[in-house]
Amino acid sequence: MKFIALPILALCALLLAACDEPRPREPKLNPRPQPADDRALPPAARSAEAATERSGPYAWDAAAGGFTFEGQPLRAGRLWTFEGSTDGFVMAGGEVAPAETNGLRLAARDFDPALRSPSGLALDGAQYSHVLVRITRLAPASDWDGALHYVTANHPEAAGFMAKPVQGAEPKVNETVILVYDMRTPTMGGGDWVSSLIESLRLDFDDAAGGEFLIHQIAVTEPPASAPAPTLRPAA
Repeated sequence: MKFIALPILALCALLLAACDEPRPREPKLNPRPQPADDRALPPAARSAEAATERSGPYAWDAAAGGFTFEGQPLRAGRLWTFEGSTDGFVMAGGEVAPAETNGLRLAARDFDPALRSPSGLALDGAQYSHVLVRITRLAPASDWDGALHYVTANHPEAAGFMAKPVQGAEPKVNETVILVYDMRTPTMGGGDWVSSLIESLRLDFDDAAGGEFLIHQIAVTEPPASAPAPTLRPAA
């Protein structure tokens, strides 16, 4: 029995010694450091402080916190000012992040990036027919688009329901403009907007990668009372 017990005791001693050795690195719990994604938005990469603002009948009244037309306030059904938040906006083909002060920073990383609003807006298109986007370009890119798409209970985003700005052309680098979409006369879709509840918006700025913007405010408003109603374009 003594000759049998001794090997067993030796084996137990070896097992106890192994328990005292340090465990190997656990890759899942302690992953190796990875380099930072160089496509991420760096803090304060570009600033809109030196930007000039293009004048026009539409303007942002900072004191009142709303858009105006020829000095008269516009009633908004939805207003996003991005004060330390993305306000539920998301982007496909790029990145969005709250700006260091106010606004939404946007960087296009791939072809045809799209910025989408929160869903469930339930906006009466007949009452709120104007979409205003106050935006500064921070970095250049090719293939400006500027299209606005939208979703209703009857259709998703589609090429047949789209508008281009009626005022406010492509902003240049360090230029702020207000893009104005009159959805009573969209580029495509006829009277669909004004006969629908609008559930969400999609904005396409550049069709190419590389562009960066600061979006100051986005609003869906009633049409200006002093502006005549335009003739409805036929549906294409």
